[in-house]
Amino acid sequence: MASIHFLGAAGTVTGSKYLLEHTGRRVLVDCGLFQGAKELRQRNWQPLPVQASSIDCVVLTHAHIDHSGGLPRAVKDGFRGPIYSTAGTRELAALLLPDSARLQEEEAKFANEKGFSKHSPALPLYSSQDAAMALRQFESFGYDRPREILPGMTLTFERAGHILGSAICVFDLKESGQRVVFSGDLGRYDAPVLRDPDRIEAGSTLLAEAT
Repeated sequence: MASIHFLGAAGTVTGSKYLLEHTGRRVLVDCGLFQGAKELRQRNWQPLPVQASSIDCVVLTHAHIDHSGGLPRAVKDGFRGPIYSTAGTRELAALLLPDSARLQEEEAKFANEKGFSKHSPALPLYSSQDAAMALRQFESFGYDRPREILPGMTLTFERAGHILGSAICVFDLKESGQRVVFSGDLGRYDAPVLRDPDRIEAGSTLLAEAT
């Protein structure tokens, strides 16, 4: 049987990270930054409860920073597996992750120039180089195209209608016969520029946006 551990977006709406474990394999669904109050942002500096190098792959629902912005940090900490997403998510991540890294670097530089950090020197959470490394690990494929991402684990992206490339992630687990569905952030119906969210007909476990 699969197990799911909530590493973020629990007790708050940012920092989405869900660890899906099945037959000894680990998949991280989303890898977002905590945003907002300082006590939330400080969580970004805490290591993952599992070693980053022990994660087999990451699957992204979409590119917003509260779902993708922790990827360069995971890479910095040793994650070397593929990052699966739709093509739209990959294209947006190529804009957002370098920008996030640049902001981290500028904030650290400003803190060092003004001397207000308790750390000497103040360091960025991750660098532009870390963001570039993360982008090289992306592998994208289309909606409605099931793909075996690990032995006995098939991933299908369905449309979520939230932003360009956003996806409902459907995992079919061969050994246990489970279908685990992560809705990601869902969009509205009848939007002028995005197709409606897809209807998921069946699943044994559903994790849905609740905001």
